[in-house]
Amino acid sequence: MHASPAFPAPKNGPDPAQLSRRVQEMIAAGRVHAARPLMAALRRAVPPSAELCDLEARLLLREGRIPEALAELDAGIAMGGASVELLISRADARMQAHDVLGAAADASDAVILAPGHARAKAVLGVVLLEMDRPEDAVPCLRAAVAAEPRHASCVRAYATALERCGDHDAAAQVLADGIRAVPGDAGLRTAAIMVAMRTRDFAAAADIAEAARQDGVADAQVFGLRGHALSSLGRHEEATEAYAEALKLAPDDPYVRHLVAAAGLLPQSSRAPAPYLEAVFDGYAQRFEAHLIGLQYRVPGLLREALLTLRPTLAEGAALGPMLDLGCGTGLMGVVLSDLPAGPLTGVDVSDGMLREAEGKGLYATLVHGELEAFLARDTTDWPVILAADVFCYFGVLEEALRLCHARLAPGGLLLFTVEELQDASADEAEKGWRLGRQGRFAHRVDYIERIAAEAGFALRVLRREGLRSEAGADVPGLLVALERVRHDG
Repeated sequence: MHASPAFPAPKNGPDPAQLSRRVQEMIAAGRVHAARPLMAALRRAVPPSAELCDLEARLLLREGRIPEALAELDAGIAMGGASVELLISRADARMQAHDVLGAAADASDAVILAPGHARAKAVLGVVLLEMDRPEDAVPCLRAAVAAEPRHASCVRAYATALERCGDHDAAAQVLADGIRAVPGDAGLRTAAIMVAMRTRDFAAAADIAEAARQDGVADAQVFGLRGHALSSLGRHEEATEAYAEALKLAPDDPYVRHLVAAAGLLPQSSRAPAPYLEAVFDGYAQRFEAHLIGLQYRVPGLLREALLTLRPTLAEGAALGPMLDLGCGTGLMGVVLSDLPAGPLTGVDVSDGMLREAEGKGLYATLVHGELEAFLARDTTDWPVILAADVFCYFGVLEEALRLCHARLAPGGLLLFTVEELQDASADEAEKGWRLGRQGRFAHRVDYIERIAAEAGFALRVLRREGLRSEAGADVPGLLVALERVRHDG
């Protein structure tokens, strides 16, 4: 969607127009090392110009040299004025520099300069999406896709905007149209599968993945998602085959390896990797609460009940001080504690999508994007209460997490959490104390929780069996756990 720079025909020597086309082709193909000497030749062949600055900046961006790209674009604008192409390129550079407001200003100016410019509208739509304004992004991206229906990344952005607006059917249709227009783009297939899975339509997700396989455009992620969808449908043998194909294509991908381990094709990993959790929850965030309500999700209420039992003065208006919500998700713990003098609340989660939903509730003083163990390792607060609602089901080995929580609790502080219970363990699982299930979550034995809590220095205050939620018409067995850091060890 970039216009080719217009350079004068040479009297002798290399043709600048041809050099420019080759540089652009190599930038598009990601061959930045090959593009660099051609760019140097082009600079020698033509005098400085705004068009040359734009092309140089695009190459610098591909090389990851963002400040230099911005300087080049500023020079181009100073030299030739704020053209649409320069504004679009600077908006892209500012986005990569995390200057969203600056990118929005440039993209808006580009659309004002050329209201019918498809790429300007596409960039503005993407910026608005980054600013969490999907309703404003939709018309920009709709116009861009209408003008360039084969631009796959724009189609994906348009579908994302529709989905964030709650129109999942329209998002699925946009992606289906995009797949017909660009059948060889695996990213469109992946996006369509994810939309189906987020609406719990696992049969449709499996069908889209199977079509991708038959068309020869299935990559490792498509195979991995197909396995996940088939597993959710109870078709475990077919899921295992799909996971095996995913592993062949991407043996080192953490998302793929976690799902393959869950299927039993690899030694079980000891925790769900952060990229897996981000991939699962970023797009799931807007439907998360509605889905859990449908599953009769009980975990936040169980933790509230345990907290009030152990700290009854909370109900009488006595404040406990700051609380840490690990894996806060969309902020459901903040909701169930909102009528109590609890807090201020700090939430930590690996998913930006979940944190956006939590922020919208206005119940958290601080929200932090990151892995919980990394946060605990660098944090210096002495917390009176740490909560982990339905979070440790993504960890097999819990020793380090409990050790870090103990170190961050004030003397007398409480750690309250839930885990899924492992009831029918094999001899190996009984020895380890945990098992990775087919859905990518871990279950833990009672004796394992008792042992590692004691090893971390905790006093066990509550450990009882509870149904955490309903799946396939049955309760998911779990454990409600409350641990206290005894006062004399601080």
